[in-house]
Amino acid sequence: MSSTNAKRNEAGELVRGFLAFLTVEKGYSDATIRSYGTDLSQFDEFLKRVKRSLEKPGRINRDHVRGFLAEMHRRSLSKASMGRKLSSLRAYFKYLLRHKFIEKDPTSGIRNPKQEKRHPQFLNVDQAVSVMEAAVDPDPEGLRDIALAELLYGSGLRISEAIGLDLFDVDNDVIRVVGKGSKERIVPLSDSATQRIKRYVQQRHAFLKDDHSEQALFIGVQNGNRLNRRQANRIVAKLGRLAGLPKDISPHMLRHSFATHMLEAGADLRSVQELLGHENLKTTQHYTHLDMQHIMQVYDQAHPRANDDSDGES
Repeated sequence: MSSTNAKRNEAGELVRGFLAFLTVEKGYSDATIRSYGTDLSQFDEFLKRVKRSLEKPGRINRDHVRGFLAEMHRRSLSKASMGRKLSSLRAYFKYLLRHKFIEKDPTSGIRNPKQEKRHPQFLNVDQAVSVMEAAVDPDPEGLRDIALAELLYGSGLRISEAIGLDLFDVDNDVIRVVGKGSKERIVPLSDSATQRIKRYVQQRHAFLKDDHSEQALFIGVQNGNRLNRRQANRIVAKLGRLAGLPKDISPHMLRHSFATHMLEAGADLRSVQELLGHENLKTTQHYTHLDMQHIMQVYDQAHPRANDDSDGES
């Protein structure tokens, strides 16, 4: 019996029905179902102490939900985790409301805990270069790994965009990228990325199986199919270790580094927005975590009035 099925058997009838709904109607993965089941189980444990139960949802009110969140806060749970648990409760009560098990949603009007603002993690220039120059074997696998890293850092691609590339998407010094919402954009390649990709493509046939029909640019070693996200994460983490970095790096960290270094070099925010494929400029503004000293240096170097000694006003 899988742990997901065990979780369902431990739960009451209403919760089992909800978890089955998430599986059949929503198509959620086992891991996601387990998370929902764990969150509901924790809430039910809290309810039992105040003589309530998820199986009698009509007796649960907004104060019970708030009390549960307060207890999570006392346990020093992160705001992100508290927000996820509240989302699980919302989904459960929405399900009950739709199926007329309750008349009121006790999570209605309760806001998610305000999240701490966190700037994206990024590498400094020396660290990024060390990853791109990490010592790897000059075999097909090593060439592929470095070509992937060059794309993530040199062009700022999302990992989904990089592993979604096909051979025909690469055209000399540009690539055609399909981003979020199936929107296409043309992204320039750095000279280094262009050379790395060419060298890898020359050896790409080593990954192909008998039918040679796979069109993906990046291919996995064992099955000859398109590289998946988990494999790509492992590749980037391995390159970080080879470069001697103190902690594992991720594909998203390379994308963040690309945006940061572009802005530090004086690129305007709109241009970086286009390169990253952001719909909203506010999303790109998350990358503007430059220190004030650097901002003042750029201002002094670039603004025509920055060093004007005149006392007059205009």
